[in-house]
Amino acid sequence: MRVRMNHREANPGSFKALLALESFSQSRGIEPELAELIRIRASQLNGCAFCLDMHVKDMMKVSGNLERTSLVSVWREAPCYSEAEKAVLELTEAVTRLGEAGVPQAVYDRVREYYDEAEFVDLIMAIIAINSWNRIAVATGMYPGCF
Repeated sequence: MRVRMNHREANPGSFKALLALESFSQSRGIEPELAELIRIRASQLNGCAFCLDMHVKDMMKVSGNLERTSLVSVWREAPCYSEAEKAVLELTEAVTRLGEAGVPQAVYDRVREYYDEAEFVDLIMAIIAINSWNRIAVATGMYPGCF
């Protein structure tokens, strides 16, 4: 395997911009486990091996729970996630796969049962951040251990 380019070196300003988005997202108080669940699920959907590898390891550091870490792809059938976490994972899927229909009202309503408007926007920002990282990693050919 070969990385197409080191985007950090090729365009330091773009890397700095992504870091700023990530920093903002991390400053908003989303629980660390929930943040990792978002990152893992989006990375799975986007096929980003680099980010998936990183965030599975980060989740294990945060939670130490192999079941919660390994069952993210089948969260609907896994009893180890709370209803609030399931709502956020559903939102992560809807935003990551954003299509013509947008985010369904039912998904929005489910998330709002657990999170206020400001928290909802915080969740969206976290989803946007990992999707941005996924897209640059996939587009530049990053893979686990490449840096």
